[in-house]
Amino acid sequence: MKKLVALLFAALIPALLAPSLGHAAEPQAGKEYKAINPPLASPKDKIEVIEFFSYGCNHCNDFHPTISKWAASLPKDVSFRRIPVSFGRAEWAVLSRIYYALEATGDLAKLDAAVFIAIHEQRIAFKTDDAAVAWAASKGVDRKKFADAMSAFSMQSKVQRADADAGAARIGGVPSIAVDGRFLVNNEAATSYQDLLKITDAIVDKVRKERKGK
Repeated sequence: MKKLVALLFAALIPALLAPSLGHAAEPQAGKEYKAINPPLASPKDKIEVIEFFSYGCNHCNDFHPTISKWAASLPKDVSFRRIPVSFGRAEWAVLSRIYYALEATGDLAKLDAAVFIAIHEQRIAFKTDDAAVAWAASKGVDRKKFADAMSAFSMQSKVQRADADAGAARIGGVPSIAVDGRFLVNNEAATSYQDLLKITDAIVDKVRKERKGK
């Protein structure tokens, strides 16, 4: 999978500091996006943007500040959701459960970025539930609530559903972005993370125009 992710971003990473390139007002299938068929379930009252990610992914770590800032200023007709994926890797499945456990305890907003820092800067290995619980407790999270959330019966189904959605979207690596459940942004069309979000905005606008035309 590391090789797969590296290949996916081969054209993207070397150009992170390069100026963004302009894109056509109407993004093109096969160029800026790929169709997701059948589409993922998506709300009808909002244009949903999904980021497929993993805390264990170096590129997701790099992308996180940029997409977080972008998500904080979305227009009212756009919603944002993140899906942690494991690609069937046991260690990444633990990270997916950390995400959902923090969400369940109400600590996700406070500690989301801290998980990335713990893994990629502090080199903390979350290989077991005990390691995750100890870390969360050290950050002020209620130990019992977090441990219960990590081991909840529903947790496994959440992780499986996340991986199933990633499979249905046919993503080749993370981070990957889906819009309206129908369009998978083509990472290779972007010259930088900022440019990736510009393409996302263009696809959101495409969906918006389609809905207004109905």
